[in-house]
Amino acid sequence: MARGPVLNISIGAKRFDPAHAPLFSDFSLEVAPSSVVALVGPSGVGKSTLLRLVAGIDTAYDGHIEIDGVPARDAPPAGFVFQDARLLPWLSAVDNIRAVRAETTREEAVAILHRVGLASFEDAYPHQLSGGMQRRVALARAVSVNPRLLLLDEPFVSLDRTLVREIQSVLRQLITLHEPTVLLVTHLAEDAAILADRAVVLAGRPVRTVADITFPTPRESRTPADLAAIVEHIHREQASLAPAA
Repeated sequence: MARGPVLNISIGAKRFDPAHAPLFSDFSLEVAPSSVVALVGPSGVGKSTLLRLVAGIDTAYDGHIEIDGVPARDAPPAGFVFQDARLLPWLSAVDNIRAVRAETTREEAVAILHRVGLASFEDAYPHQLSGGMQRRVALARAVSVNPRLLLLDEPFVSLDRTLVREIQSVLRQLITLHEPTVLLVTHLAEDAAILADRAVVLAGRPVRTVADITFPTPRESRTPADLAAIVEHIHREQASLAPAA
């Protein structure tokens, strides 16, 4: 049985400045339970704002967002991975996890760290961890908060592609284990092709859905040719937005 919640997003309007066009206007999106949806688009288009709305962090909008039928502001907190690790420097890895959820025991936090490949680093402080290891702690922390709903905001930014592949592998294992609903914000079609079941390509202001692409091949079965085809499809949709020369 699917463990992740269904998301129903309907935003009548979201604006930051009344004097300018809204960021979102008459925008809707439905996300199936336990699916991984990549939100693909250029920086500044509104992808990160959409995650904050789903997380209930930002409630200043017209419309409704429901998580399994519950308004986002009243639903259990999502597991959120930000563009940087945002670890508390005075706490160890295990205590960074426990700091965001009081009910998490040390044993549970240690087990989650082992799952992301950080066995024996439980008591290391952020300054003792590499950038990639800090991202793993951030991912473990998100899973500890809510393994059913993960919101990933450019989780691989500023990492070299070798580290990205390692963390993607960890993330895929966690998705297989917990079957969460995932919203992945990325500007790279390659990340969507590797991790997602579906890509929603966003552009414009107000934001609009340029393309909604469901990938035909399951994540675990995709060949290099499948990945290349997905990337090409996303790039083709993005290229259609470019003004003619």
